[in-house]
Amino acid sequence: MTPTTFAPAALVGSPGPRHAGPAEVVAPANWQVVDFISDLHLDTEDASFNALAAYLSSSPAQALFVLGDFFEVWVGDDAALPGSLGQRCAQLFSAATHLTLFFMHGNRDFLLGSGFMQQCRATLLPDPTVLMLGKARYLLSHGDALCLQDTDYLAFRAQVRSPAWQHEFLARPLAERQHIARDLRLRSEARKQVQNASGEPFADVDAAAARQWLIAAQASTLVHGHTHQPATHALGQHAGQPLQRVVLSDWDAQASVPRREVLRLERGQATAQRIALA
Repeated sequence: MTPTTFAPAALVGSPGPRHAGPAEVVAPANWQVVDFISDLHLDTEDASFNALAAYLSSSPAQALFVLGDFFEVWVGDDAALPGSLGQRCAQLFSAATHLTLFFMHGNRDFLLGSGFMQQCRATLLPDPTVLMLGKARYLLSHGDALCLQDTDYLAFRAQVRSPAWQHEFLARPLAERQHIARDLRLRSEARKQVQNASGEPFADVDAAAARQWLIAAQASTLVHGHTHQPATHALGQHAGQPLQRVVLSDWDAQASVPRREVLRLERGQATAQRIALA
């Protein structure tokens, strides 16, 4: 199957050519359990890294989808130097031979490329992608492209996702890229602090846009991360079918109640389970 490009702008009313629809992953019959994680924001080999290692060695799933922001920052596959966190994570995934592994870019690790995927023996998916598990269709996304009120971020996203920008950035020396990434992270944290102090609400996924994505993809459930607000939201009905979006948990070992959660689908089961990891 050749992946097709899904054009989110066409689904939210912007002019342009008709989109071809999302790429699709058709689960083989032996996939009875499928897991999803996102927003681990790994930066060091801390409690979340250890929880991931334990999960990968014991998960009953046949497939795992990592829906973005696995790393806190990723400046290029050449950063996975011997002994680095990136290489250690690749080794964990490569050793989990019972799992078929898929990655999707997030807003922090959109430069993950074919080199890292090969180390992990993983497949990089376009955002969004449809998963067909039995008769059910699930639309998978990181979720950031649906936060339509965050116009500053969407402008930044459009810039850094362009091939020209990425080519120019990756041509810079690794140390320079790491310095730029640290500066961007500091700016992002400063912006969050100002937003929190002002009481300004965070930009959540636009419900109407999410609904349009689902209808266009002929799916009933959108699974995404990004917002760090795990919940299930009803999105009305279409053609007699209830629509919903299921938000993945972020992994925050430093929270007062640590959050490290896996979302699990079982073939033939209509409701997903949230599995809390130790």
